Amino acid sequence: MTETTPAPRVDVRRAADRFATAIPWLDSHHSFSFGGHYDPANTHHGLLMVNNDDVVTAGQGFDTHPHRDMEIVTWVLQGSLVHQDSTGHSGVIYPGLAQRMSAGTGILHSEKNDSWRLQGGDTHTDPVHFVQMWVLPDSGGVTPGYEQREIDDELLSGALVPVASGMERHDGDTAIRIANRHAALHAARLRPGQQVELPQAPFLHLFVPRGEVVLEGAGPLAAGDAVRFTATGGQKVTATEASEILVWEMHATIGG
Repeated sequence: MTETTPAPRVDVRRAADRFATAIPWLDSHHSFSFGGHYDPANTHHGLLMVNNDDVVTAGQGFDTHPHRDMEIVTWVLQGSLVHQDSTGHSGVIYPGLAQRMSAGTGILHSEKNDSWRLQGGDTHTDPVHFVQMWVLPDSGGVTPGYEQREIDDELLSGALVPVASGMERHDGDTAIRIANRHAALHAARLRPGQQVELPQAPFLHLFVPRGEVVLEGAGPLAAGDAVRFTATGGQKVTATEASEILVWEMHATIGG
């Protein structure tokens, strides 16, 4: 993990150019190398290694599988996702609920679109749409953990809201904690015409999971589009329709 000051760059990545995994129960699009999709020139940006945009059909999902030494943040846009892990945590993640799992020394978990099995009641046929993001921790071997927090009310402001952060300046506010002092995830729900200003950082990653916005200096961004900023920030993002954006602010990168 390296703190650097690289040359300024704004790199727009279109939704259609992402790696894709399509199987009967899963429609997944990967912003970076993932699983069987590998490009040595596209393994991460800053500290962000995974930005998966997933839709899972009802009654299906990811069976129990392991993770290690990774901070995993899940953000649901539509529907509900059941999380269960080997530390004893289980619950339903839904829009407006921020969730983080620290894999640390090792954890097993599953993620499924089957909330009726945990909560009771009738089955449903609604898919779940969520974004899962992975960042490296500051150091390996931390104790596995889980945290979630409801931030739906804060999102009503239309401002960028800290969702998950390891930065000192976010200690004590709405953000759930991640084990990396150089990284923070912000989210905003924007009505048409609403505008936010991006933070300044050596590395930023802007993702538009829903709606359409205009990025100052780069033009329109549609659902699934992303922008990788290097050594820049402060640009304004304006919604042209009801939209949601996710912004990683990172003050270090992986390697040199």
